[in-house]
Amino acid sequence: MTQDNTLKFDVLIIGSGLAGLTIALQVADTKRVCIVSKREVSDSASSWAQGGIAAVLNNEDSVEEHIQDTLVAGAGLCDTEITRLVATKARESIEWLINQGVEFTREADNKSLHLTREGGHSQRRIVHAADATGREVQKTLAQKIREHNNITILENHIAVDLLTSKKIASFKINQLSKENHCLGAYVLDNKTGHVMTIAAQQTVLATGGAGKVYLYTTNPDVSTGDGIAMAWRAGCRVANMEFIQFHPTCLFHPHAKSFLISEAVRGEGGLLRLPDGTRFMAEYDARLELAPRDVVARAIDFEMKKRGLDCVYLDITDKPLDFIIEHFPNIYARCLELGIDMSQQPIPVVPAAHYTCGGVMVDAQGKTDIKNLYAIGETACTGLHGANRLASNSLLECMVFGRAAAADILSAPTQNFVKLPIWDESRVTDADEVVLITHTWDELRRFMWNYVGIVRTDKRLSRALHRIHMLRDEVQEFYSNFKISNDLIELRNLLQVAELIVESAISRKESRGLHYSKDHPNMDVEPIPTVLEPKNYNG
Repeated sequence: MTQDNTLKFDVLIIGSGLAGLTIALQVADTKRVCIVSKREVSDSASSWAQGGIAAVLNNEDSVEEHIQDTLVAGAGLCDTEITRLVATKARESIEWLINQGVEFTREADNKSLHLTREGGHSQRRIVHAADATGREVQKTLAQKIREHNNITILENHIAVDLLTSKKIASFKINQLSKENHCLGAYVLDNKTGHVMTIAAQQTVLATGGAGKVYLYTTNPDVSTGDGIAMAWRAGCRVANMEFIQFHPTCLFHPHAKSFLISEAVRGEGGLLRLPDGTRFMAEYDARLELAPRDVVARAIDFEMKKRGLDCVYLDITDKPLDFIIEHFPNIYARCLELGIDMSQQPIPVVPAAHYTCGGVMVDAQGKTDIKNLYAIGETACTGLHGANRLASNSLLECMVFGRAAAADILSAPTQNFVKLPIWDESRVTDADEVVLITHTWDELRRFMWNYVGIVRTDKRLSRALHRIHMLRDEVQEFYSNFKISNDLIELRNLLQVAELIVESAISRKESRGLHYSKDHPNMDVEPIPTVLEPKNYNG
């Protein structure tokens, strides 16, 4: 640490999921890397991923079919070239993980990888580690990270805001350039309450999505849209924020917080039923339970509202016990803990916010509108997911863009560090009460669920935006006058992301993919991305 308490690194990675760890391992042999993790490295949405990673690995499948399945799910808004890039790089991404030591589930002969199928896929192409793929991948890469001498890990730290050249008057790297440059970030140590300044040659936002903006979500508590909010405040465009994927099958139980029932359960024959045992997906889509997630989630939501149900049921009881334990050991064990034997009785399920398909706009190397700033994974909008993400394309996207960004970082010229201002809290005091934070957090998540959920209307969206603006002003006043905390930073970011979601939804006068409006139920002929551009940002 330098005398002015500024830490200096070649690469600052904010977030510790698969996207961040991929970049770190790719650049750390020649770069000094710092990873900022809000909790422990293992606490990320990547760790919670159950299903697996999509990749074409057998002769019955083809890259063209993977591309087509992705384009169909994305409802006209996928970038075709990006989709081709990701699908083409899938096999080598799996091989890279295997070389890192990840142990995927194999066939009985132990020679080939076992492939499962999920909704929206025309073939079996999901590589997995039983039903806890993300945990296996994250555990393996995290161990590699901890063993690397060139990587510093700051756990229990949260980024506050990015530092950019438009904010720093002393920025003189290239006086002829009018581009906004990222110089690092302010980071709060949650244990000490101290805000440190971290300078970096290159900064990567890999903070995941914003599922916690909704009352019901499959995401971990750390998914508060931090990277998207920070990038927006710094001057980056965001795109397609109205497309929030609701996973159709989250376990419905008072003691099962955010527990996901993997798409693979339906891929292996699980059937959706009403309480009386009647199947209902035939009324909504010819693909039945294997329709894309937006179709299945809306069908469940419609049935629940029409019939006044608390949940529907996912039934895989026709499979033998040994099959269920082999394919879904973690889901089986967790359900059994809660008194549900999935081999003997259907699993109660409801939709829940699962994935943020939009995010910070980036190019094929993960570069944002700000020089030396990258956004990777769920934080970014690459063009791969369009209006609806195809199952098991997310971890794949993390690796493909993580490796592309790493290559770009390694080719970038070294620049001189400039003196950055330390965090100034001389004019703020300790908060006298924090009820504003807890109350606002609860109110925001409830009205986002009720007004900006699976089915939307113009009136609901207008009401939501009005409430967001009121809450945003209250929280900003609190932020300006009191010392910051992890909860306050997350709430500020959630309000910003909520505003982006609602403004994007209001601007789309059609129904497409994950965005369904009762006032605009038809799909426009010409698919157009929703791009929001910050106008009055202060860097």
